[in-house]
Amino acid sequence: MHKLCQPFDQNGLHLSSLPGGRYRHLSMDLSPAVLEGRHVRLEPLSLDHLPGLVAVGLDPELWRWMPIVVSTAEQMKELVETAIQDHQNNAALPFATIERSSGKVVGTTRLFNIEHTHRRVEIGWTWIARPWQRTAVNTEAKFLMLRHAFEKLGCIRVELKTDSLNERSRAAILRLGAKEEGTLRNHMIVSTGRIRHTIYFSILDSEWSVVKAGLEAKLAARL
Repeated sequence: MHKLCQPFDQNGLHLSSLPGGRYRHLSMDLSPAVLEGRHVRLEPLSLDHLPGLVAVGLDPELWRWMPIVVSTAEQMKELVETAIQDHQNNAALPFATIERSSGKVVGTTRLFNIEHTHRRVEIGWTWIARPWQRTAVNTEAKFLMLRHAFEKLGCIRVELKTDSLNERSRAAILRLGAKEEGTLRNHMIVSTGRIRHTIYFSILDSEWSVVKAGLEAKLAARL
């Protein structure tokens, strides 16, 4: 395991170096953080971002594969307030996605389904407004969150999931370097009433150094 991927104890010791290679059950530090890249900046999500999110985020196509639909400013506010409350409950780390070159809010994303005991998080609730899709925005945002999860939070596993019918999302997750693990059948009932099967993917701490190098190469090619 790469040393940068290993969590530390209060004395600065790599936890895997303790007797038996065991990890101690330390809570992950979910303090608000700004994650900065060349193309995007992930800022702690707040109601200050709401006008920008409403301006670009009420497009019905953005919510086609989501469990919920956000079509009004009030629904967007509720989504942001719920994410903020989850952070206050130590259960999520939500971000606004900012295009660095323009300073515009172009979407949101978050670390959630956080398991402190098992050092596991999920990346999700991600949407990016259509003008910024198929750019470096999503790749770099995922890279920044993965780096934060493995190198700062000390995660041993990061999960991603998507609708089984969302082939574009499935391909994008695989391009990150994640491994497809399987399908949870009849996993959700979405807003239209359709029963959704969900495909799970993951990246492990032991895989991060290779995944990181691959993402850095992809981002460098975008310069």
